[in-house]
Amino acid sequence: MSRAAEPREPRAVVVGGGIGGLTTALALRRSGWRVTVLERAASLEPVGSGIGLAPNAQRALDVLGLGDGVRELAAWQGGAGLRTPNGRWLVRTTSDATARRFGGALVLLHRATLVDLLVGALPGDCLRTGAAARLADAGGPDRPAVVTTADGDDLEADLVVGADGINSAVRATLFPEHPGPVYTGFTAWRLIVPAPRRPLEPHETWGRGGLWGTQPLKDGRVYAYATALVPPGGRAPDDERAELTRRFAAWHDPIPEIVAAARPEDVLRNDVWHMATPLPAHHRGRVALVGDAAHAMAPTLGQGGNQAIEDGVVLGHHARPADDLFAGLAAYSAARVPRTTAVVRRAARTARLNHLSNGVLLAARDTALRALSLLGPHLITRGFASIADWHPPTDPYAAGTDAGAHPRTPARR
Repeated sequence: MSRAAEPREPRAVVVGGGIGGLTTALALRRSGWRVTVLERAASLEPVGSGIGLAPNAQRALDVLGLGDGVRELAAWQGGAGLRTPNGRWLVRTTSDATARRFGGALVLLHRATLVDLLVGALPGDCLRTGAAARLADAGGPDRPAVVTTADGDDLEADLVVGADGINSAVRATLFPEHPGPVYTGFTAWRLIVPAPRRPLEPHETWGRGGLWGTQPLKDGRVYAYATALVPPGGRAPDDERAELTRRFAAWHDPIPEIVAAARPEDVLRNDVWHMATPLPAHHRGRVALVGDAAHAMAPTLGQGGNQAIEDGVVLGHHARPADDLFAGLAAYSAARVPRTTAVVRRAARTARLNHLSNGVLLAARDTALRALSLLGPHLITRGFASIADWHPPTDPYAAGTDAGAHPRTPARR
């Protein structure tokens, strides 16, 4: 008498091992999937830059039991604000006011720290690096999806997740008619250097056609970023540190000191692209998209990585292996497309505001910001509150269980 075949464990394949892909892998494992993450890079070494996590992303990480770990490793943003290139403050906020308005504190950490935390929560055999992959078949009700690796493996999966970034090949396969990302009009520089000799307050400085941001990290270093309106594809004739010197050396302290502390190799430059035209859905067949593959956005709200983290937790909530996958993927798209489209558009509007180059408009903008600040900082932050007050659709781990996650983002530290 033959034995009945063992039921096959539902399998998910995640293409891309960045923050969105790793978060999604953890969320899917929590929902009961056997997950394989395929990352084309030989190792997971994120670029040398920071990432700010607003309360919305922290709540999503609480679902995975990692929120407390992130908050322990991160710098908690205290007072912050907006300045002009001559150093005048336009807007100042306190940590208490920010926490009350957003439902929690904003935190900042190195991207590598967050990636290490996510990787450490996954089983060792879950992640395959040096594994370039392409979507060969999106699958359907009567057939699995198929992912083909560069070394010739065909991986059948009940669910595939495209987490392969702004130039996503998975997205192009699913939606070949979509125009894809377009240039925002500005490029961005990022660097991490030792902190200046004197204490500094986190801030952004808005000038003509660009901005500068300075954010302290917990380890004593400083994460800084800058943007400028330039044609796409440009590069400095010498090196990017020299370019920052030309553009920002006359701005207020400590900006010149931060630029001077950088080595040329410390400065990263990337043109900024975004999905001006939203996708009709974030899924097709048995395939879902997360992060920049689905909704690349300008960094002007600091929400790119935050929205990718939200994606992973929401997908894990709706796409449960014991339930109707196609209904779950439809629910995922219904939850994420309107929200991420709104965030992409708001980030684009903010980018237009902080990249003004007309002198009259610049003066009007700064006057309006100063007036709103005098009336109350909450008027400035009201728009962001609708982003940061998001809550996941599933309960976080209770305090004292799993990774010791706290059931909510604390209001202060």
